[in-house]
Amino acid sequence: MRTVLAITNQKGGVGKTTTAINLGAALAALEKRVLLVDCDPQGNATRGLGVEPAPPHLYHVLSGQVPIAEAIRESGFPNLRLVPAGRDLVGVEVEFVGLDGWQYRLRKALASVDAELDVILLDCPPSLGHLTVLALAAAERVVVPMQCEYFALEGISALVETLGRVRGGFNPRLALGGILLTMHDERTNLSREVSDEVRRHFGSRVFETVVPRNVRLAEAPSHGQPILQYDIKSRGAEAYLALARELLGRAA
Repeated sequence: MRTVLAITNQKGGVGKTTTAINLGAALAALEKRVLLVDCDPQGNATRGLGVEPAPPHLYHVLSGQVPIAEAIRESGFPNLRLVPAGRDLVGVEVEFVGLDGWQYRLRKALASVDAELDVILLDCPPSLGHLTVLALAAAERVVVPMQCEYFALEGISALVETLGRVRGGFNPRLALGGILLTMHDERTNLSREVSDEVRRHFGSRVFETVVPRNVRLAEAPSHGQPILQYDIKSRGAEAYLALARELLGRAA
């Protein structure tokens, strides 16, 4: 069965796009057929996979100009494909205001995508605007990357409240798939304290896998490659492979 996962956190700089790219590649390496949809007008996931944000991209799909099949690109990594984002996508925040059923446009577009796909990943912008709402309306589960810093705790609480409102409003099937601790530095007390606090509060909803601070992981996007392609022996690559296995295990 195909599953749709939104990678989201209302706080920026927590590793959402890094997670979307590298979880997608790790799932693809485990022989899952993956589609990554870049829902952020900044297009970081698009560039991070070395794809040019030329039309048609997600904006043209959401505005009804082309079917989603025409916007799908190969990523250069086996089993991983991409629907890119471009700057035009910011127009969604203005153009969709007042349109009936606008929040279901991405869900409807994904319903027509290749039935052989196993996983669809939605990389959300760092805000609760129209684009994030579109992704949450289309998703079945949410993966929440969370940086191991103090202020991230407050952001997680706000996001959980948001998920509750989305469930009650227009997507009752939406569930919290898991919280992922990112940029973890085992040498610092702060990382350990934040990790312990999150696990105390959210229990089994926190992934066992922790993504460490890793120079190679930070370098990979500038080369337009996921970490498994850039440096498969790095700690970052090991972490995302472990996360993919854990995610599949939870689904099973």
